[in-house]
Amino acid sequence: MNFLAHAWLAGGAPADRLGGLMGDFVKGPLPAGLPPDLAAGVRLHRQIDLFAETHPAFLRSRARVSPERRRVAGVMVDMFYDHFLALHWERYHDEPLERFSAAMYALLDANGALLPPRLAAILPRMRESDWLGSYRSADVIAMALDRMALRLRRANPLTGSGAELLADYAGFEADFLEFIGAAEAFAAERRALRGPGERAL
Repeated sequence: MNFLAHAWLAGGAPADRLGGLMGDFVKGPLPAGLPPDLAAGVRLHRQIDLFAETHPAFLRSRARVSPERRRVAGVMVDMFYDHFLALHWERYHDEPLERFSAAMYALLDANGALLPPRLAAILPRMRESDWLGSYRSADVIAMALDRMALRLRRANPLTGSGAELLADYAGFEADFLEFIGAAEAFAAERRALRGPGERAL
């Protein structure tokens, strides 16, 4: 999952949402100084990623990616699913996407001291270009994947990969619609099962 899906699947608690956005930037063991509720949000992010990697609809989407790009299929599908979540936002959230996105940027700003350095560095661009809201556009998804390709040190097949979304748009959309309800139920269950020390404050 990418930024928008993780922010939404985290639920309503600010610490869970913050942890959901921080998750891709916190690798390995959790930092010792991370507040318990924020650490729980990062763990939820990781659990959601593991759930996605084994879900039949997500695996079907990865298989739709061309063989030459199959090794980066997970990254591509994460972005494609954020596109469909933004596109169908009204089905899944009562709050307009623009308001939800603005609240997420404000939450990140208010917790700047806790953000991993890489997330803090991209936050101004994320906010100014409204990354979360802009995912409604397939063209923006294509541009974001091209930017990722440039940032990676190793040669990679991400450049031009946005074309694959359009090549099987209905298939990816059907996979997403099957997946997202199951992911929402999984995330809610994981939040409910947490112990008192892990509950977001």
